[in-house]
Amino acid sequence: MERKQQGDTQVLAASRAGISERSARRISAAASLPSQCRKARGRTRLDPLADVWDEIVVPMLRQVPMLRATSVMEELDREHPGRLHERHLRTLQRRIATWRASEGPEREVIFRQEHPPGYQSLCDFTEPADFDVTIDGLPFDHLLFHFWLAFSGWQYVKVIEGGESFTALTEGMQEALWQLGGTPATNRTDRLSAAYRNLSPHDDAAAGYQAFCDHYGIEPTRNNAGVSHENGSVEAAHGHLKRSLREGLALRGSRDFADVAAYQAFISEHVARRNARRRGEVALELAQMKPLPSFKTTDFSLATVTVTRTSTIAVRDVLYTVPSRLIGSRLRVHIYDGRLVCYLGNTQVLTLPRRRRNAQGPTHVVDYRHIIGSLVKSRRHFAARCCAMACSRARSFAAPGISLMQRWSLGAPVASMSACCIWQRRMPAKRCLPIISRPYWRQVTCPMSRSREPLWRHRQAHRLMSASSRLT
Repeated sequence: MERKQQGDTQVLAASRAGISERSARRISAAASLPSQCRKARGRTRLDPLADVWDEIVVPMLRQVPMLRATSVMEELDREHPGRLHERHLRTLQRRIATWRASEGPEREVIFRQEHPPGYQSLCDFTEPADFDVTIDGLPFDHLLFHFWLAFSGWQYVKVIEGGESFTALTEGMQEALWQLGGTPATNRTDRLSAAYRNLSPHDDAAAGYQAFCDHYGIEPTRNNAGVSHENGSVEAAHGHLKRSLREGLALRGSRDFADVAAYQAFISEHVARRNARRRGEVALELAQMKPLPSFKTTDFSLATVTVTRTSTIAVRDVLYTVPSRLIGSRLRVHIYDGRLVCYLGNTQVLTLPRRRRNAQGPTHVVDYRHIIGSLVKSRRHFAARCCAMACSRARSFAAPGISLMQRWSLGAPVASMSACCIWQRRMPAKRCLPIISRPYWRQVTCPMSRSREPLWRHRQAHRLMSASSRLT
């Protein structure tokens, strides 16, 4: 049309427009453009929803706006059988989608966030419920602490044996920051009670967590109550991480590890390979981050205890043995997530593996090396103690780093068992001899506890007695 108005002939204008001369004449003769001359196509068949849409379906949608079409179909079939057929489901889905767009309720708007390099980190705890990891054959109940950089996706993962505590949070964050080599401007968590008191919307960080963040120059932030998607970056990363670890465990061929350190090494190696693919983005982040301070800060809880006459200390309702030379000393204990570090004054004197109170009651962590010197001074007392602990299933009577069967199997069986039973005058020593002379595995009445216990526990007590004599 423009070419023809400029003076071109009909043939030349049609050629330059890329249409035929006949089409050009038809367009010129029309009163409006072809797109405006089209008539709306009417319905070619009857509406299957005409009888139920206004009187049944719309009231249901107004009552429950997010009701699915399948649920509407099931309700119609229950209340009005035969009104709709299953082949009408797709028609119902399209009609409901149109109704929601034109008459439905307002929907929540998600504003996309921009994450500049070096600005924000996120951390959270996640539960690997379906990992089925075992430590030395025993089920291992644990959490994973997950630290994540929003821009580059660099991450750090730590095995947590306890719960979502202040110690686990700060210890994990501090290890992540020093492994990264810089500190971001802000750190986002959910509403952890270990980090926030959750009493007011502003300036509500707990004193310990606030002091930790001040040391590294980090501004602590949290998501609003009930708005979990504000922490969505790390929540989505949880799923990717656990899926990747699950596949890594399957490729490994076994979910059993010798100890927690071996399990942590497996996770660290797996995460390091994932981080290696993000070297370029991490370099951009480090260039914008603040440098680390010259020293680390407190990432543990403190307790002060006195070593009792029984060479034990009690920390968080758990009883630990300590070397007898510390009896009467007052120790300052740094409580980490997986260990206890004991100080006498400013001198570190002992490191113990941390255990937690179980549902059955207090837990005892006994290292025989701490008390073996006093026990072997009286063979009779030591034998009685060993047999009593075996019959009471004292699983914590442990030599560090070896399994339960190895703990009780430190030495070969001794020939004479009189030391175990001679204290009880009513039970002659010779009565014990035939019981353990052969490897019976039947239930017997133990002379030490007068309870029915597996015979192998009685035998292992005497093996431990034999081992102690060799150690001294």
